[in-house]
Amino acid sequence: MRFLYVFPHPDDEAFGPSIAMSQQIRQGHDVALLTLTKGGATKERHRFNYSIEEMGSIRHQELKASAEVIGISELKVCDYPDGGLKQLDPRVLENEVVGMITDWQPEILISYAVHGISGHSDHLVCHAVTRQVFFSNNEKNLSLRRLALYTSPPPVPGRKKRYYSTNEEIDCMITESSADRQVFEAALNCYSTYQERISRSGIRRAKQKKIHFEIAGENFDPWLHDLSKALP
Repeated sequence: MRFLYVFPHPDDEAFGPSIAMSQQIRQGHDVALLTLTKGGATKERHRFNYSIEEMGSIRHQELKASAEVIGISELKVCDYPDGGLKQLDPRVLENEVVGMITDWQPEILISYAVHGISGHSDHLVCHAVTRQVFFSNNEKNLSLRRLALYTSPPPVPGRKKRYYSTNEEIDCMITESSADRQVFEAALNCYSTYQERISRSGIRRAKQKKIHFEIAGENFDPWLHDLSKALP
């Protein structure tokens, strides 16, 4: 089975989704990644005195290294404006996604949930674009059978979290194995320009990471533990 992940920036695949990707690849599935920008406008560039173009070129190379570590079969990196996707005609991005789907023929399309986990406008645009493409499936005669939306679960009692999905909205949870954890760590390590931010995020501290997804138009209770199961 073929999966296509669509994210706006380099490192979006490494911060969590790499665990799900690793599981899927170990199970014999093929995984592709479409990244809409090179991520050059990040504020991290100021620490290195890089221009947007220089930072984008470096992050592009870091993304390629991450994709190789994860085992991604097909990688396409676009150069739409980092931080500026909301300024574009969404049909331009929709056509980009449709073109990748036409070439790759995935059954499962994956992007961010509606809140984008961080609320970043590029994440929100990416969600809207992939959702529109998925629900235009019949009109465009695409291969898609499922849209999964990468999300964050509710906060534990006593902690605050701004962006998350409720337990009722979540449909799938993937628990990392030791092999997946190694891939996750290696993918994060590819982003040398982001190590300070990665450290601040605390993303490595969880003893056993669990990756959560909503599934558009479907409802599972109990949750699935494999996005390729119970396909419509």
